[in-house]
Amino acid sequence: MRYFYALGLLFCFSNLIQAQEIFLPDSIKKQTQAVRIDHSIKIDGKLEESAWSTANPITNFVQVEPFQKQKASQKSVFKLLYNKDYLYIAAVLHEPLGKKALRVTNLQRDFEYGRSDQIGISIDGFNDERNAMIFMTNPYGSQRDLLAFDDQVFDEDWDGLWRVRTSRTDTAWIAEFSIPWQTLRYQRSSDFNTWGINFFRMRRMTNEQTIWSALPRSFTPARMQYAGKLSNISPPPPKANIRFQPYLLISEDRYDGSEFYDQKNGSKVKMGGEIKWAITPNTVLDLTYNTDFAQADADRQVNNLSRLSVFFPERRQFFLENASLFAAGLSPIEEYFGGQQRIQPFFSRRIGLDAEGNPVPIVLGARIVNRSTKSNTGFMYVRQKGNEINSATDFLVGRYSQNIGKQNRIGGIATLKNDSDHANITASADGFFRINESTSINTMAMTSKSTNENSTGLAAHYQLSHRGIDWMYWLTQNVNNKAFNPEMGFVSRPDVIENSAGFYWLNRGKWLPKFVRAFEPGGYYLNYYSTTTGKLIEQQWNTNPIWFTLQNGGGFGVLTNHFYQLIDYADGSDTLSFFNVPIQGGKFKYDRFMIVGETDASKKVSLSMNVDFGKYYNGSLTTFSSTFRFAPIPHISMEARFTNNSYSNLGVDKAAGNNQLYTISGRFALNPRVQLIGFYQHNSISDFDVWNVRFSWEYQPLSFLYLVFNQRGFNDFQTQLSNDGLTRIRTNQLARQHELHLIAKLSYLKQF
Repeated sequence: MRYFYALGLLFCFSNLIQAQEIFLPDSIKKQTQAVRIDHSIKIDGKLEESAWSTANPITNFVQVEPFQKQKASQKSVFKLLYNKDYLYIAAVLHEPLGKKALRVTNLQRDFEYGRSDQIGISIDGFNDERNAMIFMTNPYGSQRDLLAFDDQVFDEDWDGLWRVRTSRTDTAWIAEFSIPWQTLRYQRSSDFNTWGINFFRMRRMTNEQTIWSALPRSFTPARMQYAGKLSNISPPPPKANIRFQPYLLISEDRYDGSEFYDQKNGSKVKMGGEIKWAITPNTVLDLTYNTDFAQADADRQVNNLSRLSVFFPERRQFFLENASLFAAGLSPIEEYFGGQQRIQPFFSRRIGLDAEGNPVPIVLGARIVNRSTKSNTGFMYVRQKGNEINSATDFLVGRYSQNIGKQNRIGGIATLKNDSDHANITASADGFFRINESTSINTMAMTSKSTNENSTGLAAHYQLSHRGIDWMYWLTQNVNNKAFNPEMGFVSRPDVIENSAGFYWLNRGKWLPKFVRAFEPGGYYLNYYSTTTGKLIEQQWNTNPIWFTLQNGGGFGVLTNHFYQLIDYADGSDTLSFFNVPIQGGKFKYDRFMIVGETDASKKVSLSMNVDFGKYYNGSLTTFSSTFRFAPIPHISMEARFTNNSYSNLGVDKAAGNNQLYTISGRFALNPRVQLIGFYQHNSISDFDVWNVRFSWEYQPLSFLYLVFNQRGFNDFQTQLSNDGLTRIRTNQLARQHELHLIAKLSYLKQF
């Protein structure tokens, strides 16, 4: 009950400070118009066509960072043209220091926001002040695009079909976009429409963010209530359009080791593809056959020092698009908010991957999504091929959400996993409610049931979070009982009740030195209780007394953590183990300390590191991590990461030792469309090695040639057949396991 009292107090507090922190959208919106032309524009980043001189200049940008609503220090000019096929956008970004002032560390598509010079356009074609399509580029023409809803749900891995080219001079950099009407989503209710639109820029040398229609710094440019209006635009009527993307793949596979007994050496040729049909501007159907993800990034290894399961993100394009619609559940919104628990009734990595992250063939799949100003609906079906270990499996997920008012919604999601042995069903109801511009409540109730189990699983959560100009705070509570088992979902930790609350003070007082942008101290508390025994099994007090965000984007801070851990083996479970060191049962109280620092990540050379030290269960542990980045020119970027764990007097045997995790990665780009990317990792635990090297050539928009080299090796206990010749058993002898793949994949996209 005390958490509901706290929720009420935070509700009152959030409304009290809201009026002091956040300015509201202008009642009279900024306006602009696009000029219609009857010919095409050559997209070369030079703006030499005379038509650009007829377009209305869009200027008078204001700052988001560091000083809200103050005039931008450098001039930015955008212009809009359109014809029957394309919306054209030009931008001239004045830079008095010329090319030497530009900061771009790599030419990656979907580059990281805020780490380079960049510009973007947010378009709300439905004019509902909720939906946004965002198109971005940097001075060297890399593309970044995403879909957003309510500045809270993002499809960052959506790839639209559009083009951009850039050029650089001694006084400015220039960008020129062409976006097909078929890529844009909009409704046409008359001959002339009004859309929401905003334009934004990051000048990374001074870490200054500017925008055309003013926005509080606690929001992103996807907050379309603050956008201006593009009026009197007359695009062609929306019509169905189809994207057809077949592929041809040739691979050579080699396996060595008893863990790969069900894999066969040899060459293979594979064909498949995908069809995307935008039936209406609101409804999109995706079909996939003989799906392949050879070009997807390999998972990066981590050393997990917590009692939570590691969450590896989805990297496969078919599942990434519209992922935000299906991603209902509880997750840490960002580094500041929430506890550590993650609960999702649907997690796409349960499809087409085994427990170790190895691919399982997908025969076919279909997904249909409908988004409108009133509701969002999605259905997905995938058929997974069977093998010697697992039978063929059908996966089905359905999602519905209903918009309520201007910024609220309720919904539900249901999943079904069905194979020859059993079926697992999960059903959930959820809601999102925005109390005011910076405060929201996210809540959900879930149940799961398997046909081969008698008990029914239950889970629920709520999370209140506030991100304002001066304060951030949250209150989270969730529960999932021991029987809760969403086989198509993800749960960080079963059989727990988690409670978490915390805050950060975002201070920009005049007392700060000029090189410091903000002083952001804070802290949080969280605990876990077992739903089975009712015992407190983990507790953590975190204080962050020192954190300084620097003007150049770097930062440094000091953190302290006080832990309580209960390891209880009354249920007969195996001994808890870290670094292959078993930990005995009992109660443990210990303190840990962390020092963190990061330099300006936009420079040619940058460094981040942290030292985490102190007691650890019944022993001690010091963890040192560092990342070194080197980007002499935008076309070359390299990164080296190193983590060392040094422990002593740990566990049952009072063990001492060290283990290391090394990562070396690089990106070498002729331009944003021709790149060689690779990484190597070595983990001293199990002597794990992995290589992933990928050549990528986008020979026309969203059509690719990939050449991929994957190699993985590790030590594991050998597996052999039992005397009956049917059952496989583990031996006590370590053996080297090794696999290698050489892949050539050609894809082609045609839009009708």
